[in-house]
Amino acid sequence: MQTKLVKVSEAKLETDPEQGKAIEKAGQILREGGLVAFPTETVYGLGGDALNKESSRKIYAAKGRPSDNPLIVHIAKLEALYPIVRELPEEALRLAEAFWPGPLTMILKKSALVPKETTGGLDTVAVRMPGDAVARAMIEAGGGYVAAPSANTSGKPSPTQAKYVAEDMDGKIDIILDGGAVCIGLESTIVDLTEEIPMILRPGYITKDMLEKVLGEVEVDQTILSADSGVKPKAPGMKYRHYAPKGELTIVSGAAEKVVEMINRLSGEQTKKGEKVGVIATEETRKQYHAPIIKCVGKRTDEDAIARSLYTILREFDDEDVTAIYSESFEGSEMGQAIMNRLLKAAGHHVIQAEEQIK
Repeated sequence: MQTKLVKVSEAKLETDPEQGKAIEKAGQILREGGLVAFPTETVYGLGGDALNKESSRKIYAAKGRPSDNPLIVHIAKLEALYPIVRELPEEALRLAEAFWPGPLTMILKKSALVPKETTGGLDTVAVRMPGDAVARAMIEAGGGYVAAPSANTSGKPSPTQAKYVAEDMDGKIDIILDGGAVCIGLESTIVDLTEEIPMILRPGYITKDMLEKVLGEVEVDQTILSADSGVKPKAPGMKYRHYAPKGELTIVSGAAEKVVEMINRLSGEQTKKGEKVGVIATEETRKQYHAPIIKCVGKRTDEDAIARSLYTILREFDDEDVTAIYSESFEGSEMGQAIMNRLLKAAGHHVIQAEEQIK
């Protein structure tokens, strides 16, 4: 299969006829059971017809993704939600009004219209309406329901640029819509509305505080920042290792000066062993490191910038054949939990406490 790459732009969507042709072609591919990679505000998605079980099977095959890991159904308008759910709680409508289109996924009880091949065998369905206008136009052109995980080989860092989609998906899918770099850089927040108290299953740009302002009490799944993988996943990313670079990633946690000291010591030891070492640093600490390759995610207080940078940096380390990676820890009150969730999964929960190691 030859994969075609076509540039698209939200700014030109309404004025450039070629953009319309590209969207219509992508929609035709989806309606015929093919696969399309497309930009969203979070990461690039790998889309297929969500109501076609064969399309969902193709998505799993292209990614090398376990078939019990649910796919998110993307819609372009609120009316599309009603046919695919068995129950629509009032909380869902309040969240849709507050955060759709946007980086929020809701888990609801599915109707018979959605095949279990799309939901990983579950009786629930994950649904979101992306904020990216190109994505919504493509969804409409494709029939209104697009199942889409991130457009990467399963386990690798999610793509925030089309070139990384091409690295993983060239020859496996029909077309890549290149909309440039995404604006958020982490996958959507997932909230489960099938429980008595709404529960966050995956943290993201929409934070617990933001959800509580709309819903009141919201709980957080306690496995989000743990290594527990012994449960059947109810949402994408809950069970399997994700976002991992080729090099071994270690997170070093603790007081800033101890973290710098330990990372410098470890990177020196690994360099002497012949490893190619990279460090994920912040603007505040980048000049204190001595590793061969140092990449800055931005200021520690700018969690949005850290989120936008993280996957790109992990991909760049792969491009540069880095074999050992050390990262500072990024706990925070807003997006910090989402950043740490992705970083921990990328590291296989390999965390070292600097204070315990430095004498």
